[in-house]
Amino acid sequence: MRAVSAALAPLALGMMFLAGAAHAKDTLTLGMVLEPPILDPTAGAAAAISEVTYANIYQGLTRIDEHGAVQPALAKSWTLAPDGLAYSFKLQPGVKFHDGEKFDCSTVQFAYGRAAAKDSVNPQKPIFEPIAGVTCPDPLTAVVALKRPTGGFLFSMGLAAAVMVAPDSVKDDKTHPVGTGPFIFKQWIKGDRVELARNPHYWGAPAKLAGVTFRFIADPSAATTAVMAGDIDAFSLFPAPEALDAIRKDPRFKVVVGTTEGKTILALNNGRKPFSDVRVRRALAYAIDRNALITALGGYGTPIGSHYIPGDPGFVDLTGAYPYGPAKARALLAEAGVKPGTQMVIKLPPPPYARRGGEVIAAMLQQVGINAKLVPVEWAQWLDQVFRHGDFDMTIISHVEPRDLDIYARPKYYFDYHSAAYDALFKRYTEAVDDKLRLDLAGQLQRQLSADEPNVFLFALPKIGVWNAKLHGLWTSNPIFANDVTGVYWAN
Repeated sequence: MRAVSAALAPLALGMMFLAGAAHAKDTLTLGMVLEPPILDPTAGAAAAISEVTYANIYQGLTRIDEHGAVQPALAKSWTLAPDGLAYSFKLQPGVKFHDGEKFDCSTVQFAYGRAAAKDSVNPQKPIFEPIAGVTCPDPLTAVVALKRPTGGFLFSMGLAAAVMVAPDSVKDDKTHPVGTGPFIFKQWIKGDRVELARNPHYWGAPAKLAGVTFRFIADPSAATTAVMAGDIDAFSLFPAPEALDAIRKDPRFKVVVGTTEGKTILALNNGRKPFSDVRVRRALAYAIDRNALITALGGYGTPIGSHYIPGDPGFVDLTGAYPYGPAKARALLAEAGVKPGTQMVIKLPPPPYARRGGEVIAAMLQQVGINAKLVPVEWAQWLDQVFRHGDFDMTIISHVEPRDLDIYARPKYYFDYHSAAYDALFKRYTEAVDDKLRLDLAGQLQRQLSADEPNVFLFALPKIGVWNAKLHGLWTSNPIFANDVTGVYWAN
C-alpha cells in the first residue's frame, strides 16, 4: 500500500496544481466614483463614459497611450499629404463590430460624418469641424481631407469622442454599446455596475482578462471598506486619500500616485452678474488659497494658474498671477460694487474634491465678505442644470479632456466666456503645424485666460490608484480619462 501511495503522490500533486491553475483569477472588479449617464462617448461629455468604454469596448483610428502619445488603433498606419490637407489611413483588416457588422472605410465616413453633422451631439464636435470629407479609394483605405492644416489632428482622433460607431447599432449604443474592442458589453445594473466579457472574436491580441466589472461607489468610506474587504480589486481614482497611510501598510495592496489631465476649477457663470465683471472673477481668485485647499483635500494635487497642467506641451506656470490675498480680494469686490454679505451659490457634484473642496472654499470666501451657499447635486442634476442649461452661479468641477483649450473658444459653453482676443489666438493655434509656433501660441492662450480669469483655476487633479499587489497593467497616470484594461493581468 505504501508503494502504491508513493506512486500516486506525484499524480495527486499534479492534479492539485492543475486544479489551482484552472481556478487562477482571470476577472477584475474595478471601482469608480461616478456612474456614467450613458455608454456612448460620442454622445455624452461625462468622463465616466470613457472610463468604462475607451479602448475596452470602442476604438478609434488612433489611440492615446498611458504616456499621452498617439498610437495606431483601427488605423495601422497613416501618411500626411505634403500640403497638410489630407491624411491617408491604412485600416486594420478583418475587423468586425461585436454584432458582426464589418468595419471598413465606409464606417469612417459614417462616424466622422455623424460627429460633424449639424445636429450632432458629440461632446467634442469642434474637433471634427476641420474635416472636409472622407473618401474611400478601397475598403481598407480612408482618406480624410481637411479644410486647412490642423495641428493635433491625430491626437484629437484618438480621443473617446472620436471612436468608431456603426450605422446599424449606434442607435442603441447609449445603453447597449457595440464596438470593435477586446471586450464586449454584458450588462448594466443601474446604480451598481457594468459588466464586460472578453471578445472571443477580437481582431487583435485577445485580452488577458475573461471579464471586467466596473462598480460604482461614490462614498469614500464605502470605497475604502470595499477595497480592504477585497470586494474591489482596484480603484484607479481612489476617493479617500485619508485612508492611504493605512492601505500602504497592508502588503496586499499597491498605492500609486500619478497625474491626470483634470483641471479642477471653480467655474463661474460669466454671463450672470456679478461674474460678468472681470474684477469680481479676479477677486475670487485672490480669495482662494490653493495650497491650503490642496492640503485640506489630502495633500495631493498641483496648483495651476490657467486651464493647462504641468507636463502638457507648452505649459506656462501662471500660479503667481493671483497669490492668496484676502485684502486684495475685498478691495476688488468693493470696486465692483459687490457688498459684504452678498450670497453666491456653489453647486457641488458628487466627487469628493467638489463636496469637500466646496466647504473649504466657502470658508475662504466668507473671509472676503461672500456668503457662499453650498448646494449638493447628483451627477445627473449637474449635467442637466449646470452643463446643459448654465443654471448656476459657481460650481467645482474637474475638466478632464486633454489640452482642452478649445472650450473657451466655443460660441456656447456652460460658463459663457467670450473673448475676441482669445478666439483669434485659438484660430492661429489650431492652424499651426510648426511645433515651435504651436507651443508659443499655447502659452499665449494660457496667459489670456489668466488675465481674463473666466474661472478660478485651482489644481491639477492627481491620480491616486489603489489596487491588489498581484494586479499588473493598470495605468499609473491618466493622459486621458480611461480605465484601459486591455493589458491588465494577474501575477504573483
